[in-house]
Amino acid sequence: MPRNRSLLAALVALLIASPAAAQSYPDKPVRFIVGFTAGSATDITARLFAAKFAEVWKVPVTVENVPGAGGSVGGDRVAKSAPDGTTFYWGANGALTINPTLQANPTYDVVRDLTPVVRLLIVPSILAVSNDLPAKSFQEMIALAKAEPGKLSYASPGVGTPQHIAGELLKSLAGVNITHVPYRGAVFTDVIGGRVSMTLQNMGAILPVVKDGRLRGVAVTSLKRSPVIPELPTVAESGLPNFEAISWFGLMAPAGTPAPIVAKAHQTAVAVIAMPDVREKLVQLGFDTTQDGPDAMGQVIKADIAKWAKVIKEANIKAAD
Repeated sequence: MPRNRSLLAALVALLIASPAAAQSYPDKPVRFIVGFTAGSATDITARLFAAKFAEVWKVPVTVENVPGAGGSVGGDRVAKSAPDGTTFYWGANGALTINPTLQANPTYDVVRDLTPVVRLLIVPSILAVSNDLPAKSFQEMIALAKAEPGKLSYASPGVGTPQHIAGELLKSLAGVNITHVPYRGAVFTDVIGGRVSMTLQNMGAILPVVKDGRLRGVAVTSLKRSPVIPELPTVAESGLPNFEAISWFGLMAPAGTPAPIVAKAHQTAVAVIAMPDVREKLVQLGFDTTQDGPDAMGQVIKADIAKWAKVIKEANIKAAD
């Protein structure tokens, strides 16, 4: 039966690849699989784009939440779906570039079993310290950490999240010992209260807390300053050249999806991201945009897998921690 199913999927893909079929695509409902629960950043952005895809394509484009294993359960669902253009994975970089190394026995291979379509959204994290910490800048924070090894701590959204891995990269490059404190809920409360020294959080989540002064932002983790909060320097310009640890979101399809379908999805995404109301919403959420097509996105995925694998192995991070 599995072999018959594979043959059928291949046949469907060949049919869709024909010029006539490519012109008529899509002629049936499409779904975006999201590997996280409703209300997450991945889910919110997926729904924004799904609604616009539906407007452009004139077919229903729905979001299906398939949470679990840091987004990998959803990715596995897409990897095992028919490559007929009806199923896409709205994926975040954690599931696509961190989980392949973090998880002991991945159920699918990101590079082999998924086809890059388009990388769309980029969001840096902000490194913010408690107002109780006597450090007004990134350099002062690092000096304090070096003076008191192991005394400072940083909160992240959990073990294996991009912010956790970014924190370990920062510690390695700066040569400091800062204790990781993983959370699954209200990360900011303990940092605001001074029980944890600092936190790394994606900009969409932490920006309001920094803007209103409850936490002191000291740096952003992108290579360039963010237009959303340009007064904050980057970690790179603050003493760790080339440091970059961003989160990003993009669209993937099952391996074997015909090139005309991938091209149409890419072109549609580029058109959607140029819509004024979409751009305004993304700015509100703290996102920057990109338009990396299949080749460029594939190169980013491979480079990021190698980059984060080194950090994960050196810090001995395990998914079950």
